[in-house]
Amino acid sequence: MLRQLFSCKSLSERILRTGLVTGRKKTCPDDSPFLEVRADGHLVRAISYGLGPRFGPTVIFLHEGLGSIAQWKHFPDALVRAAGCNALTYERLGHGGSDRLIGPRKADFMQREAEFVLPQILEAFGLDKVILFGHSDGGSIALLFAARYPERTLGVVTEAAHVFVEEVSLNGVRAAVKRFETTDLEKRLRLYHGENTKSMFHGWANIWLSPEFRNWSIPPETLGTIKAPVLALQGADDNYGTPEQLERIKTGIGDHAKTVLIPKCAHEPHVQARKTVMDAAVNFLQDIKYTVEEKAKVEASPEF
Repeated sequence: MLRQLFSCKSLSERILRTGLVTGRKKTCPDDSPFLEVRADGHLVRAISYGLGPRFGPTVIFLHEGLGSIAQWKHFPDALVRAAGCNALTYERLGHGGSDRLIGPRKADFMQREAEFVLPQILEAFGLDKVILFGHSDGGSIALLFAARYPERTLGVVTEAAHVFVEEVSLNGVRAAVKRFETTDLEKRLRLYHGENTKSMFHGWANIWLSPEFRNWSIPPETLGTIKAPVLALQGADDNYGTPEQLERIKTGIGDHAKTVLIPKCAHEPHVQARKTVMDAAVNFLQDIKYTVEEKAKVEASPEF
């Protein structure tokens, strides 16, 4: 699959109108269509699969700060199949096969992704109301989207989401920088990000370690505007955040947020505690799907 993901013509060689989707069927393991989307002036890569909106809601998978489509492996497909939903996974600017990041990231990069980029991607796929599943930075983006567009958000699942910057977060980034410089981490990331690897990594590390990002947060008043149900997951041994992240999510959102601290689990719950995450997420998604279907039945019923 990795060879297929990097064998296509460079995205930057094509000129597309904003929101236009193009692509061809690839011989991926799940026979999913591989697509290119123009959003916020850049080309990004996406994969969508499922039976379509008529058969269930769509889950948008938002990867971590060093993530890509391929790094999710088969988790999105397994989850949505079990829950009876559809999936859309895409790579943010600078990641995987999307356009390369030019210059440093800005401190509001997650807000911009949530407020401008993601809505354009949803428009390109003809999606209105969606469920968001975000890991780490992707979890923060999911929360920001749900706060900005409550009418478009059916539900949110986060893994290791950040709502404020902790010293443990910065220590985790510093440790990653050291591994990038002294181990084969760069080589392993290159399997997924190709020529984007160095700019992707340094774009992530440099903004997290910058003075202007130290006071970044998703404040309680922003979390309080989220109306959709939220399932927030975090490993008890997460080296990028403490359980206070979950506490602030719960306090800010209120009773419609459920938090789960997973023992003996670090920063990748869907890898390190797959069964726990699958069980919790499938139940959560199926509850949302049932609510959506029941609402549709009521709306379709004739009035007397």
